[in-house]
Amino acid sequence: MAKESVKDRIISAASDLFYIDGYNQTGINKILEVAQVSKDSMYRHFRSKEAIAVAYLEKRHWLFMQGLEEFVVNEKDGNDKVLAVFDCIEYYIGKFEFRGCGFQNIITDLPKGQDSIVEAVRIHINDFHLFIYNELKKNAIADKKAKELSAEIFVLLEGALILSQIQKSTAPINVGKRACRKILNM
Repeated sequence: MAKESVKDRIISAASDLFYIDGYNQTGINKILEVAQVSKDSMYRHFRSKEAIAVAYLEKRHWLFMQGLEEFVVNEKDGNDKVLAVFDCIEYYIGKFEFRGCGFQNIITDLPKGQDSIVEAVRIHINDFHLFIYNELKKNAIADKKAKELSAEIFVLLEGALILSQIQKSTAPINVGKRACRKILNM
């Protein structure tokens, strides 16, 4: 098995620390300690903690979108895949002990001026929303209607995610899925 690169060790360490402890509560020295790398090594790959956070979010985004695609692959295109998104979220929330969405967590823990992190979160949100929109379009509905429905469903998903974290329960995900069924007239 190949040894993990310095860059990957930094991202991996930061990923765990940002997700569990929070962005503001995680200092560079803690990342370096967990990753077992020197400051010089870190600065060869990242100019700042913000740059590490962007790399963490990019990796998390890729893993989430890939995982989502794999989770819903056997569902019928359109509404069935949209509903399966709720099941996917429920699965991952339980897997990570209700720590919540890494994107929601970092954006709520962010000091002003961290624009590249905000942009990385926006990219994730836009791609996730686009996934829902594209599935709804497969139902041969008008573009305007697909935009409206995807926005409503996306708000349900995001709200259910944060409530699940607060309540330490999957009940909000199940409520969101029932509401989604109503929106989709299923």
